[in-house]
Amino acid sequence: MKLRHTRYASFGALAVLAVSALTACGGSGASSGSDAVANDGGTPVVGVDYPRSDTDFWNSYIKYTPQFAKELGLDLKTTNSQNDVAKLTANAQTFISQGVKGVAMAPQDTAAIAPTLAQMDAKKIPVVTVDTRPDTGKVYMVVRADNRAYGEKACQFLGTKLGGKGKVVMLQGDLASINGRDRTEAFNECMKKNYPKIKVFGEATNWDGAVAAQKLQTDLTAHPDIKGVYMQSSFALSGTLQVLKQKGLLVGPENKKHVFIVSNDGIPEELKDIAAGKIDATVSQPADLYAKYALYYLKAAIEGKTFKPGKTDHDSTIIQVRDGLLEDQLSAPLVTADGRTYGGVPSLKSDDTSLWGNNLG
Repeated sequence: MKLRHTRYASFGALAVLAVSALTACGGSGASSGSDAVANDGGTPVVGVDYPRSDTDFWNSYIKYTPQFAKELGLDLKTTNSQNDVAKLTANAQTFISQGVKGVAMAPQDTAAIAPTLAQMDAKKIPVVTVDTRPDTGKVYMVVRADNRAYGEKACQFLGTKLGGKGKVVMLQGDLASINGRDRTEAFNECMKKNYPKIKVFGEATNWDGAVAAQKLQTDLTAHPDIKGVYMQSSFALSGTLQVLKQKGLLVGPENKKHVFIVSNDGIPEELKDIAAGKIDATVSQPADLYAKYALYYLKAAIEGKTFKPGKTDHDSTIIQVRDGLLEDQLSAPLVTADGRTYGGVPSLKSDDTSLWGNNLG
């Protein structure tokens, strides 16, 4: 994956919602359709379902959403499905009854959302999914970073730090989620290919911090020589640090007892912990850009615009996942204390001002 991370320009340039085609062919151009939904001269109303509000990452997304809605000239209706697909289904019904022109959602169960997507499609209400991609069903655009790259970056960092040998624990998310599957498969494949002498203990946690902490403690008790941990999300951050502290392993990287830790989100706490030597790296999942481009594509859908695979004008690439399904893969850099390159993967320093986690007021 080509890794570039730059500051993003003001949203004024995005008001016209034009994505430039940067290549002669195959670029991601936007064109207006003849069946655009009329706004009747008013401000379009869109629905945004927040998937949960019990993590720093999603609370950041919740904070950014109204900010970008205002900049794009959209009115918001919001709900919170609390990581429950049944609640998400009910919330979608609420949006339909409210007459919204489009819906952004982040279904955590990417298989079970299919009937809801079919209903929205039948009613010609465009849907943008954020962070996750439905296993089946039609959506206007998926706004997501390359989750396989998350696992690969974590693998290359830990493989380099451990010198290609040793034991690591992978605290997986929910394997019912495309995100959990992508991060897990990519991490395992990278380790097998590049660092075959590293033993990986994969632990399913269902994105539950308490479960993650309990399983990590069990693994460290059985294998006290474990030297690395990959947390697939910051949900496991506090529990992991607590377990390491209890076992006398929460020491700086200069200490031979140090356990190398890679997280995944880029929340402010992770960046502070990298600077303090408590953890070693994270992959900065762009909460701000998830909010920005979810709404960007909803407005584009309302205006009847269409997109095609290729490079965009906002440092990302639109790919075709399957027939009729496009995904805008946003940039998500590896973040470390020193900003070095690990296993061919460049990184940003944890105090880099371009990182959203350093700009959350």
